[in-house]
Amino acid sequence: MITLKAGDKAPDFELEDNQGKKIKLSGFRGKKVILYFYPKDDTPGCTKEACSFRDNLPNLKKLKIEVLGVSKDDVNSHQEFHKKYNLNFTLLADVDKKVSKAYGVYELKKFMGREYYGIVRSTFIIDEKGKIQNIFYKVNPEKHVEEILEAIEI
Repeated sequence: MITLKAGDKAPDFELEDNQGKKIKLSGFRGKKVILYFYPKDDTPGCTKEACSFRDNLPNLKKLKIEVLGVSKDDVNSHQEFHKKYNLNFTLLADVDKKVSKAYGVYELKKFMGREYYGIVRSTFIIDEKGKIQNIFYKVNPEKHVEEILEAIEI
């Protein structure tokens, strides 16, 4: 299992966004990036988290921060999720789970006595030079954006 820590170089990647366009993390150099991983489009916790990012995006933009959401859902699923909730940031399709694995957030999970592999809700704040500034694991989707804003404004 990969364990990244603050100060590490963020693993670069290229994924398709919710419009089918290829996006590279390194293309955001010079800006801060919130890279957040979530389990699945249009599920209760993931929807709350996405809507919280949507509602707080003006505050994040003032701080010159880009938001990128990553899940293993495909481009079509992301398009529907993006449209349904009027999301104002980019969703990335990690269908083969390579990026989730590179960031160490694709793990064995347990739910109702069942074990399966999936994305652990996690967020990486990446600075302008591509280094990881802060990491949040197993976040609370309802309070997470406030937690990020507090960490950034310190």
